[in-house]
Amino acid sequence: MISKLIKGIKEKNAPIVVGLDPQLGFLPEDILARAYDEKGRTLEAVADAVFEFNKGIVDATYDLIPAVKPQIAMYEQFGIPGLMAYKQTVDYCKSKGLVVIGDIKRGDIGSTSEAYAIGHIGSVDLGGEKVYPFDEDIVTVNPYLGSDGVKPFIKVCNENDRGIFVLVKTSNPSSGEFQDRVVDGRPLYELVGEMVNSWGLDSMDGEYSNVGAVVGATYPEMGKILRDIMPKAYILVPGYGAQGGKGKDLVHFFNSDGLGAIVNSSRGIIAAYKQEKYAGMDYKDAARAAVVDMIEDISSALQ
Repeated sequence: MISKLIKGIKEKNAPIVVGLDPQLGFLPEDILARAYDEKGRTLEAVADAVFEFNKGIVDATYDLIPAVKPQIAMYEQFGIPGLMAYKQTVDYCKSKGLVVIGDIKRGDIGSTSEAYAIGHIGSVDLGGEKVYPFDEDIVTVNPYLGSDGVKPFIKVCNENDRGIFVLVKTSNPSSGEFQDRVVDGRPLYELVGEMVNSWGLDSMDGEYSNVGAVVGATYPEMGKILRDIMPKAYILVPGYGAQGGKGKDLVHFFNSDGLGAIVNSSRGIIAAYKQEKYAGMDYKDAARAAVVDMIEDISSALQ
């Protein structure tokens, strides 16, 4: 699967992913009003509005980007209707040729971990008929339970040509409370990075592995260290834009071949119409303009 993502990055010259993380405050009032008029002030109405909003973002940007990253919590907050909107979003994005990275951050052990993996990147055999439940291409995985929690995902990846991004050094301010703790003389995130590198050898797809890593843009110096520790792992880089990351911070996340990383922006794109820079623009036009600006920022930094 990582080779498919790399192909899209090369074709569009855009190592970026748009985070489809809808919140009620991000939805234009007219979209919500139409949904409420049709279905009342219900979760079903909100779910319809969320999908309409996502569809507008995707239609405005799919020709510029290789991938999207819907965060499942933003859909789960609206219950079963929200999850249905999540599935609609996954299917629509795939119909547009985009790689879908499901930001699910799952992690458990044994059969439970395998069930998560099957539900999101695997298939269920129904009497000889294969059915793909959520059908994302790649998902994020929490490694806190160790190899028992990660290896079932790798097994499902290998069986279905899918991928995972393992949390290594996240972009949030309190990540250091655990991830920076010194173990045997080294920070924990480095030890997790070494595990990711080892796990990745079991799922190579060309020059890179289907087992990648999440490393926040807000910690560029740590990213430089982790790039060396995980030379074959693609790095998903959150924290660009709204969380403070800039293109110049990201150079060391990439390998010398110009590959090796994909940078995420969520509200900086999907809620761009609320920013002063894009004031007065329709949310779709603002999203497209924000994507163009992000591509230029990262490309300039890499050059």
